Amino acid sequence: MPSKTIGLLIAATVSLLSATATLAQSIPTGAAAARYDADFNTWLKKEIWPEARKAGISQKTLEATLTGLSINWKLPDLIIPGQKPPKEQAQSQAEFSSPGAYFSEQRLQGLAATGRSLAATHAATLKRIEGTYGVPGNIVVAIWGRESGFGRAKLPNVVIDVLATKAYTSTRKDMFRIELIDALKIVESGDIAASKMMGSWAGALGQPQFMPSSYLKYAVDFDGDGHRDIWNSVPDALASIANYLSKRGWQRNRDWGFEVSIPDDVSCAQEGPDLARPVADWQKMGIRRISGKAFPSNDLSADGMMLVPAGRNGPEFVVTPNFYVIKEYNNSDLYALFIGNLADRIAYNAGPFQAKWGNVGSMLRSDVLSMQTALVAKGYDVGKADGLAGFKTRRSIGDWQSKNGLRPTCFPDATLKAKLR
Repeated sequence: MPSKTIGLLIAATVSLLSATATLAQSIPTGAAAARYDADFNTWLKKEIWPEARKAGISQKTLEATLTGLSINWKLPDLIIPGQKPPKEQAQSQAEFSSPGAYFSEQRLQGLAATGRSLAATHAATLKRIEGTYGVPGNIVVAIWGRESGFGRAKLPNVVIDVLATKAYTSTRKDMFRIELIDALKIVESGDIAASKMMGSWAGALGQPQFMPSSYLKYAVDFDGDGHRDIWNSVPDALASIANYLSKRGWQRNRDWGFEVSIPDDVSCAQEGPDLARPVADWQKMGIRRISGKAFPSNDLSADGMMLVPAGRNGPEFVVTPNFYVIKEYNNSDLYALFIGNLADRIAYNAGPFQAKWGNVGSMLRSDVLSMQTALVAKGYDVGKADGLAGFKTRRSIGDWQSKNGLRPTCFPDATLKAKLR
């Protein structure tokens, strides 16, 4: 779901599920539901209609799309008007609980087999896309598969209804209000009727799962029929994904990255896009591709970055700037690694990462947050102290471990809770 503001919406967190369960026990019915719907439509006319008119939306479109709507109480992350949102629960994220589970071999093999078949079917289109945008077809097909099962995933929701509901009564009202106005702009453009603008529970559209704001910026008409149709046109959907990556900075003729082996005497605290150095420099440190193959010659003088998403407890990588472009699509290291691995399987019949994801415990966000707070007090830059073990947190842990006589693992674990105080 390509949007920085919505990157974490794809993964359903424990707190979101808890909020949904709480709401499910008290969904309004009968007269109460009718009253809420009346208030909802009054709010739309008072708040959204004037804002939409200023954005160029016609009265005809407003009457056709925003009249007589009902709150979709089946959506997650809603707050019944007049009630307080549920308290956030302790959370556990895949990045530091079970990263191996994210890379389901059965799922990856299935996606790769279908991806190879569809890459062959659409080879001419993909070649033209790569020539236009510089993004390899295997990367585009991998994202297509991950986001919507190559366009086969059911999109159960009319997006206008989703966005209107969430703009009125979710925990992220301002964001969804902006997306609602952008969705109305799409309808106004004539690309698709509101009733056919189908998407996810979060309002992501079509086969690429674009939010409306991303659709307006990156969707393209690649089949030449005069409409940007990311729901039904494979050329439009694939080219829109490529255009997104290209506009976000994809570098032509470079891969996404390489699984490597990092010697024990090379610090894992050198991770991060802000510590980039020529791939040749990493090679001089003794870092080698785990496959035994040499780094491509054109990469040696270009920037590469160390990536250790599980610290010393899992696969290690040297990635290119293109890895971080993939992260623009969904801001998660594991997502970008999933796409990279799937793309390699599609293009080169590659297998899983060779190094195994170790047992990294099941750290709660609250535990990681306490470690981040302690590191900040010691002068470390952990990035955003949010309980998520991003690269700045990982390398801060590794640096602190090294300076305190511990073997650097560059990853939070239970043994560090008492020591990091």
